[in-house]
Amino acid sequence: MNADLQDAGAEPATDTAPPQRRGWFRRRAGWQKALIVLSVLLVFLIGGVTAGGYVLVNRYEDKVDRASLLPSAPAEEAAQSRENWESGALNLLLLGSDSRAAEPGGTSPIGERSDTIMLVHIAKERNRATIISIPRDSYVEVPAGGSWKGGKNKINAAFAFGGAALTASTVRQLTGVPLDGAMIANFTSIHDLVDAVNGVNVCVPYDVKSTFSDREWKQGCHDMDGAVAEEFMRQRYNVPGGDFGRIRNQQLVVKAVIAKVAKDKLLFKPLQMDELLGIAADSLTVDQKLDLRDLVFAVRDIRPSAITFATVPYTRADLRTPAGSAVQLDTKAAAEMFAAVRNDTIDQWLAEHPDGTVEDEDEEGE
Repeated sequence: MNADLQDAGAEPATDTAPPQRRGWFRRRAGWQKALIVLSVLLVFLIGGVTAGGYVLVNRYEDKVDRASLLPSAPAEEAAQSRENWESGALNLLLLGSDSRAAEPGGTSPIGERSDTIMLVHIAKERNRATIISIPRDSYVEVPAGGSWKGGKNKINAAFAFGGAALTASTVRQLTGVPLDGAMIANFTSIHDLVDAVNGVNVCVPYDVKSTFSDREWKQGCHDMDGAVAEEFMRQRYNVPGGDFGRIRNQQLVVKAVIAKVAKDKLLFKPLQMDELLGIAADSLTVDQKLDLRDLVFAVRDIRPSAITFATVPYTRADLRTPAGSAVQLDTKAAAEMFAAVRNDTIDQWLAEHPDGTVEDEDEEGE
């Protein structure tokens, strides 16, 4: 069984051999689908789309699936979220699932996990956004829900046991960040989007050798069509940092799509815009309480250069656990990062901690 799809509590994952080559293009992994949503919400609805954005939302909203993705929030927190949509910072949960067949808000089939878990922070001033990836193998406390009785597990197991709602509860407990909305991306692969923009140019800061073919991407910039971009982003074994390198590759492709949309002014080309939004709408499940018009308004002034990508700091990527090899988050650094999100100072925190680490404080001076 693929280690990524192991049931919680199974034998520890070895994660030493590359995945099977056969049929991997036909399997639509969650992170591929989530990238489509990122591209759409933070590109096509970003900058230049004002009143016209509402017309576009009306056109595609019927294609978007709706489900209850977030657990009920305390009255005070729900009231605060309503205020946030008016004038505060916003925090959205973005997930990528392996199958559209499962009920997004309920228990998922054993083995289905969320390969992409991202916290999207939109600043109070509505002029910048930060996308924080939470490593899918992070070993955290998963509260009871669905078929899970509660306890330590990989964070992506929450989706398998209790769907998006349990994942949201886990992220809320881990970060202390109240969630103002949630989305799941399904089915459509990244190569559809890349092909729709006629390919992208991805600049790679290290050498990557494919485990699926004889392709190799040397350090530098490479033109990629949809199939090649999909293969590049699936790399995990011959990329620096393993799964963290794969997260970096995902971010590189998203940035390349953003750059291509801006360069070709696709916001102002109705036919291309129609195709791109159609791809996104078909892949998206949105929380039933999330108003897409409010989201358009919230991100309309954010430019591509004002989108920052980050990953939650960690100390080990080979922690041995009953759920298999897992990631141990850096408790101190992660706590500081999450506090910065809550305080809407994440940009400042990232500037002060470019490598995601914090120094241990010595005892107070005399």
